[in-house]
Amino acid sequence: MGQLLLHSLVAALASLAIGFVWYNPKVFGSIWMRETGMTEEKAREANMAVMLLMTLFYSFLIAFILHMVVIHQFGAMGMIGGKPELAKPSYDAFMADYGTEFRTFKHGALHGFMSGLFFALPVVGTGALYERRSWKYTLVAGGYWVVTCMVMGGIVCAWQ
Repeated sequence: MGQLLLHSLVAALASLAIGFVWYNPKVFGSIWMRETGMTEEKAREANMAVMLLMTLFYSFLIAFILHMVVIHQFGAMGMIGGKPELAKPSYDAFMADYGTEFRTFKHGALHGFMSGLFFALPVVGTGALYERRSWKYTLVAGGYWVVTCMVMGGIVCAWQ
């Protein structure tokens, strides 16, 4: 469990790094500010420590659940209730054959990308519809989560 938490924390930290680049005014920050009505003055009024800590916390939750999505071996572990000592011999045979299969950054990034595209983007997009936000906002904010889930998925899948 300790490794799971560490991997999630590192992946969550990656979300901050991606955000610093993604929301830079020279990348998508100016578009995001225009589409949300944010000004530099309003941005300076924010409590950045709280915002960054909460971003880290929320990203940690996402990275934590991404383990179950990007690491196929969690399915086998779930079938036995998470207790290998109670497993039937078929579990040991399965893990002997497939224990580290598909545990690469590339594979995790693929599943992370699909999670971002088919889960995070629709969540952001649905909220944007009701908030009367533009398609540009949806692409910038949703795109950030697609890329972030992709990188976080790669990190948690490759790190063994």
